[in-house]
Amino acid sequence: MPLYLCVDCGGSKTSAVICDASGKILGRALGGPSNFAYLSIDAFISAVYATVNNALKTCSPPTIDPVPLPPSAAAPGHFAAAWFGVSGVDSPAAVATITPALSALLGIPAGPRLIIANDTHLLAAPVRMHPDISDAVAVIAGTGAIAVTFREVNGKIEELGRIGGWGWILGDEGGGFHVGREAIRQILMEHDKASIGGTSPVKSTLKARVLERFGVTDVLEILTAVHLPDPSPTVSLGADAPPYLLIPREKRLSSLCPLVFASAFEDADPLALNVLHTCAAILASQIAVLLGEGSGEAPRAVKAQESVISFGGSLVEIEAYRKMVLDDLAQRGHVFKYVEFVDDAAAVGAAGLAAAHGQGGSIDDPSMMHCEDVAGRYFRLSGAV
Repeated sequence: MPLYLCVDCGGSKTSAVICDASGKILGRALGGPSNFAYLSIDAFISAVYATVNNALKTCSPPTIDPVPLPPSAAAPGHFAAAWFGVSGVDSPAAVATITPALSALLGIPAGPRLIIANDTHLLAAPVRMHPDISDAVAVIAGTGAIAVTFREVNGKIEELGRIGGWGWILGDEGGGFHVGREAIRQILMEHDKASIGGTSPVKSTLKARVLERFGVTDVLEILTAVHLPDPSPTVSLGADAPPYLLIPREKRLSSLCPLVFASAFEDADPLALNVLHTCAAILASQIAVLLGEGSGEAPRAVKAQESVISFGGSLVEIEAYRKMVLDDLAQRGHVFKYVEFVDDAAAVGAAGLAAAHGQGGSIDDPSMMHCEDVAGRYFRLSGAV
């Protein structure tokens, strides 16, 4: 039985979905982070291997025997085609770097049956759901953040422009690292303002949660916790070491994101809400660049009122945060004709890949996917604006 695989590789997790030729999901699994920009090729392949292998183990019906990875002459692979949407793969050179390893892992030769692109390409599919438009803006806001525009031309979806996705050191505005960093910055700023005024900072559930996370009682002690070096693989910290010392510095900040969202949307904490408004506004300002704002001549810009904006990622999954981004864009005069959230990008990719292959589409062109056939199952729609 031919199988079709889609793997969504992100900064927080790897999602693998396997389906049959009809688009029915047979197996799936989640694994650890697989943002290629942050990992060696060996670590990246290891994360993909573990996730795909676990997905094969879940395949049903049980008549499908799990295939050893990599496959061999004695046990050839089942995959007819595979599509990888990989965060951190931003250039032809990056694609060329990982292609041989993924080809060997799955037993699929480099070529049209093995599609490798940035993970935003998995979000381009919704443009085919609306016959009255041809442009899409794909926005991912998870651990990192990136926005990319696409246009359907003669049945093919082409990438137009992109902004962001530069990683936590250089950007990722609107993503999890940015939210965590902005939370620390605003907590410190409130503390510093109070020192000048000789008053006590306003009470905040966000500040209390952050202090508890780092096991400190004074705001300035957070600085030490944030700036301590990454954990060393050769040095044991002992069982009583604070948990934050066991993770890399960027994760110490991005892992604060759930605390910010809980304080904002459960406690209505003003400080936490301001953090999210700040991050959402900066993400919106970047999306606006793709719409031609502040760019002078912008022949590859798209018009919001003639486009769909397609969101993906753990942060914009939260409707209240997504609304902050859209509200800021609306204040700038950019109101999209359609707004969608892709709930399960790997499932969309796997089912679409099977449809393209089975119906004679060119499977080196993900735009040929018949997304209208699977949209009801794998898209959670926000509706027209």
